[in-house]
Amino acid sequence: MDSDSVSGNTVAQIGPAAGGAGAADSPQRQGRWRRYHAAVNGLTEYWYPASLAKTVRRKKKHVQRIASHDILFIFDNDKFFAVINECPHRLVPLSLGSLEFPGHIACGYHGWVFDLASGNLVAALSDGPDSPVVGKACVRTFPVEERAGVLWVWVGEGKPVPVEHDIPEELLRPNAVIFPLLRQVKGNWRYAGENGFDEAHVKVLHRTALWTFFRGIAAWNTTRITTSDDGKWINRFQEAVHLDDDYPGIGRWPKAKFWQRANSGKPRTVYGSSDHCVSIRLPCMLRVKQPGTADWTHYDWYTPVDADNYLYLALAVSWRRNPLKIFAWWFRFWSYILVIHHYWFNGQDLHIVGAMPESSPVRMFRPDVSIFAWRKLVEEYAREPNRPQKTLPPNRDFMTLDRDKAA
Repeated sequence: MDSDSVSGNTVAQIGPAAGGAGAADSPQRQGRWRRYHAAVNGLTEYWYPASLAKTVRRKKKHVQRIASHDILFIFDNDKFFAVINECPHRLVPLSLGSLEFPGHIACGYHGWVFDLASGNLVAALSDGPDSPVVGKACVRTFPVEERAGVLWVWVGEGKPVPVEHDIPEELLRPNAVIFPLLRQVKGNWRYAGENGFDEAHVKVLHRTALWTFFRGIAAWNTTRITTSDDGKWINRFQEAVHLDDDYPGIGRWPKAKFWQRANSGKPRTVYGSSDHCVSIRLPCMLRVKQPGTADWTHYDWYTPVDADNYLYLALAVSWRRNPLKIFAWWFRFWSYILVIHHYWFNGQDLHIVGAMPESSPVRMFRPDVSIFAWRKLVEEYAREPNRPQKTLPPNRDFMTLDRDKAA
C-alpha cells in the first residue's frame, strides 16, 4: 500500500485485522510494518521520560518499568542513578534493599552491595570482608538525566546520544513554565501515538468534552502532513475544512449549538493554518499548539512500559518571565486546564487507547493518512543500535518523500 491509496479516494488497508494476544508476531502482519509491529515494547535507542524528578527525590527509591525493564531509580548523595531492579544472586528486587553506604545499594536479602554508578559488586556483607564473589557479579545500570523537572532514562543497546537530542529545545528554555502530569495507563504506546496524531477522532470522540463546549468542531476536512523546519517532527494541518455537511440518507451533521459560534458565524477555534498544528516526533512525543489566543502548548509522551501499558506524561507549557503572567498561567492551569483538558478531554483518549486491541484498521478511509504517516515515521526513521540515524528533510510533504526520491 502506498501513500496514494490513503490520501486519495481509494479505500485501502493498513494490515489484516488482528485477533488476540501475539497477533503482532503473526506472519500476515509483517511486511510493510515489520519494525512497527516488532516495537510493541518500545523503540530502544531513545531517552524516555520515566518519572518526575521530585518523586524520586522525595522517595529516594522508585521502581518503574520502562520498555519491559524493571528499573530502580535512586536519589543518593544529591545524584540520580538507575539500575535494574534485581539482585543477580537470588533475583530479589533491589528496591527492598538499603542505601546505608553512600553511592551504593545493599540487597535486603543477603547483603550484596553494588556500586550505583558502575553496577559492580563491591561487597557481600554476609560472606565477610574478603568474600571471593566480590568483583564477579554486577547489575545493569542505565544512563539517567534530569531535565525540565523530569527524569529521562536511556534503555538502548548503543551509545547514548545527548539527552537534549530527544527533548524539544523549547522545553529547555529558561522562561518555560511547565506543569507536568504523569500517569501509568492501559494500552500500547504505539496506539497512543496513533490516537494522538489521528485526524478523525477529535470530530467524534471529543465532541462531548467540556473543553470543546464553546468551540466549533468541523465535520470533516482534508489533511496535509509536512516535515518541520528542523526536520524532527511531522506536522498535521487541516485544509478544506467543512464545519458541517449533508450526508446522503441521514441529513445534515453536526448540528452546531448557538453558543459555539461567534458573532461572525464562524467557530471560535481557528482551522486550516499553522495557528492550530498537531505534530509528532520519535520516539513517542506529540505537540499540540493551542489555537487562537490560548498562548500555551500541550505536549504528550507515550513511554512504553510493556505490551499492555504505557506512561502518559502530559505537559502544559507557556513561555513567560513576568511574575504576574506566571501567576496568571499557574491559576489557569490549576483552575480549569488540569481537570477539563487533562483529566476530561485527554481522559477520553486514554479510555479509547486502553480499549483498543492489537490491531490495524480493518478497512481504511481517507483520514487514516495520519495513522499511515505515524507508522511510516517509526518504520523508516527510528534509530537503530550503533547506526547513523536517518534524518527527515525539512519543510517537505512527508507523504511524497519516497516518490520525490524516485523522481
